[in-house]
Amino acid sequence: MTSKDKNTMDSQKRDKHIDAVGNLLRDLGENPDREGLLKTPARFIDSMTFLTKGYKTSPEEILKKAIFHEDYQEMVIVRDIEVYSLCEHHLLPFYGRCHIGYIPNGRVVGLSKLPRVVDAFARRLQVQERLSNQISQAIQEHLKPLGVGVVIEAYHLCMMMRGVEKQSSYTLTSSMEGVFRNAETRSEFLSLIRPRSHN
Repeated sequence: MTSKDKNTMDSQKRDKHIDAVGNLLRDLGENPDREGLLKTPARFIDSMTFLTKGYKTSPEEILKKAIFHEDYQEMVIVRDIEVYSLCEHHLLPFYGRCHIGYIPNGRVVGLSKLPRVVDAFARRLQVQERLSNQISQAIQEHLKPLGVGVVIEAYHLCMMMRGVEKQSSYTLTSSMEGVFRNAETRSEFLSLIRPRSHN
């Protein structure tokens, strides 16, 4: 983590939060002054600051920096974008893959901007359903394609480590905008993002 990341919170607030984490460790039965935990509260605060940096990131600015006029009206798909986020209910991670498809309407966006938009929303306290909607709606609003499809497959540690403790289950969500709400377009998109055969 860079010093720039740590400096996104003023020192007075940071110190207050570090003290709170130390008190929590103490209440859990630990000794926050022992060697292994001495810097843990500060590391935790710095980690949370990094993992929620999406609140300070503008998806609109990301997309506007790389929009190009192009006469292309077939589906564009970026598959297997890694997703790491925090469940807002338990502050435990969920992680997986995001697939994005869109059909241009005279404009395309630089391919690297789509994973950046995913990160801008994923690096917040989230639920997977809302994350899917936010990604598709941002692309639809700022790129103005004929339509957008977003599918996220994710494993949730709040289900795997606690609660029902089902390690093999994962959650699949989708969000469709514009022509992707048509059965034919949706079907084409879903068939193209299916796992590829390695045979």
